[in-house]
Amino acid sequence: MTTAAATDGSAPAMLGSLAADRATGALSTESGVFYLAAGHIVHVESAHSPDLGDLLTRSGALPADGWWEAVERAGARHRVGRQLVDSGRLTAGALELCHLGALFDAAYFALAQDTAALRFRPEAAHWFGAVRPVPVAGVLRESRRRRDLLDRIWPDSAVDTAPLTRVPGADPADLPPRRGRTLARVDGASTATQIASALACRTFHTLVELRRLAADGLITPAPPPPVASVRPGTGASGDAWDEPDTALLRRLLDALEAL
Repeated sequence: MTTAAATDGSAPAMLGSLAADRATGALSTESGVFYLAAGHIVHVESAHSPDLGDLLTRSGALPADGWWEAVERAGARHRVGRQLVDSGRLTAGALELCHLGALFDAAYFALAQDTAALRFRPEAAHWFGAVRPVPVAGVLRESRRRRDLLDRIWPDSAVDTAPLTRVPGADPADLPPRRGRTLARVDGASTATQIASALACRTFHTLVELRRLAADGLITPAPPPPVASVRPGTGASGDAWDEPDTALLRRLLDALEAL
C-alpha cells in the first residue's frame, strides 16, 4: 500500500526533485495533480481545465459511447489511451496531439496557485495511461511561456477562473470569428473552463481570446452573488436550531486527523 506524503517547497521545485529521482506517483497541488512515471510527466488534471474526454467527444473526434467503452474496458489497467488507438477509434497521432494539449492546459492551472502544501503519492497512476511522457523541464517552461504571454495581453489572472460577464453593448458580431464565438458564450455564470468545454476548444486558446476581450473592455469578472442573510439562532428556513455539540465535533475532528 502506498501512502501520501506531505512535502515542503514550491510545486516547480518539487517536480524538479521528483524528476531527478526518476520518481513515479502523483503530486497534488492546490489546483491540480501531476502524474509522473520514471521522472517524466504523463498526465495532468485540474478542475480549471476541460478533461480529455470532453475535448474528444465535444469536438466530434470521438463519439461519447466510444469514449466510455474504452474507459470501461481499459481504465482498471491504466490503458484507456492505448485502447482508443487499438480499437481504431483514434489514430496515434491524433491522440498524442489532443493529450499533449490537455496536459499543458491542465499544467498551467495546476502551477498557477503555487503553495507549500503539496502531497505526493508514490506509485499512483492515472487510469488513462501514458501516451507520450514529457520532461518536467519542458512542462515548466511551457507553463511560464503561457503565463507570460497571457500577462502581456491582460495582466489579470482572475479572468482565467472567475465567472465572466459581458460589458453592456459588447456585440460578438463586431469581432473576428473565434473571438466572437468566445464572447457569445460569456453569460455571467460560465468560467473560462466551461466556455472552452462548450466550444470544444483547448483552454489556453480560449484564455487568449478572453484576455483579449478583457483588454478591449468587453468582459469582466462577474460580481459575486448576494449572500442571503439569516437571523442568529435560525436556519435558512427560519426554524430555530440548537447549538452544536462541541465535544462531538472535537471527537470527529480528532478522528479525521488520525485518518
